[in-house]
Amino acid sequence: MASKFTELAIDCADPRGLARFWCSVLDYEVQDEDDGLVTIGSPMAPEGKHRPGPVPPTLTFASVPEGKTVKNRLHIDVNPTDREQDDEVRRLLDLGARRADVGQGDQSWVVLTDPEGNEFCVLAGRHP
Repeated sequence: MASKFTELAIDCADPRGLARFWCSVLDYEVQDEDDGLVTIGSPMAPEGKHRPGPVPPTLTFASVPEGKTVKNRLHIDVNPTDREQDDEVRRLLDLGARRADVGQGDQSWVVLTDPEGNEFCVLAGRHP
């Protein structure tokens, strides 16, 4: 049996604040909160430990003392499911995202950063 991608851990300064942002982006909810650690996941899927098939991954935000200093080596891509890319980008900017230039040039995706500067992409035309 192969491994399943079930969780992405994200170091940050403000786990609660960043969890709130990503809950709004992904329509997730807080699943667990402990001192300096917040886990969010889809309310539509039960916890994936005992499920054999795919499950939406959870995001875990962990408080760390150091700040972000360079471009992410790994990032999240999001796909708008009920609106066009431009409308989704505006919604995410209203939530606190910022536009970013990581040298992507003229592409079909839009690069943004979350409130702590982590890059992510909003894809176009890939409605899951």
